[in-house]
Amino acid sequence: MSTDTNRAVVVTGAGSGIGRAAALAFAGQGDRVVVADLNAEAAAAVVAEIEGAGGGAVAVVGDLSDQKVVDEVVATALARFGAIDVLVNNAGIMDSMSAVADVTDAEWERLLRINLTAPFLLSRAVVPHMLEAGRGAIVFTASEAALRGSAAGAAYTAAKHGIVGLTKSIAVMYRGRGVRANAIAPGGTITNIQLNVDPEAAGPQALGAYMGNVGTPAGAETQAAAIVFLASDAASNISGAVLPVDGGWSAV
Repeated sequence: MSTDTNRAVVVTGAGSGIGRAAALAFAGQGDRVVVADLNAEAAAAVVAEIEGAGGGAVAVVGDLSDQKVVDEVVATALARFGAIDVLVNNAGIMDSMSAVADVTDAEWERLLRINLTAPFLLSRAVVPHMLEAGRGAIVFTASEAALRGSAAGAAYTAAKHGIVGLTKSIAVMYRGRGVRANAIAPGGTITNIQLNVDPEAAGPQALGAYMGNVGTPAGAETQAAAIVFLASDAASNISGAVLPVDGGWSAV
């Protein structure tokens, strides 16, 4: 990419947690940000925070697994900022740590739809614009659960493993055409993501033995810094990488 400032950046799940931290970090270095989130109030608050600091931002609210919302994100970015230089596929939800025999159809379909289908839809919509410009960076928020089977339930683990595959596929398919794709794999992170877990169920019982390796949780800003790096010129020769930001959990 030609510059690390004044780019047009789309961040999903930008109303809170890692997404909010990433949106503020990009805006803080002079980028313009599309703040995409399901929560209208949270998205508006982040836009106000960016604009209050002198930056440029616009909110798009809706379910990103809906093609109409994806189309709105892309149209808004192009209309307001004239390009899409960076896409951060960050939005996601946690499962109930269910073992596969206990996963309901509803949980499976919701987790895959939000955590894997939505990033696919956005990537599919954005890549043609990046190819036309001859440059672009996509950064996915995967998870420690994308690297192992002991960090989440079956649905979340499958979705995040899918994100790693999608990241690597994009990196290969567009290698040499100016479009890069990478992912971070956060470990324990302080966010507002909610867990609804039955501690007596098979999944939590099995996973409990491994959770002592999590270590000290990181702040959302730590994860955001890794995202900003992977989208930057400093990472111009990095594509298809999955960067653990987990305090060494993946090394245990």
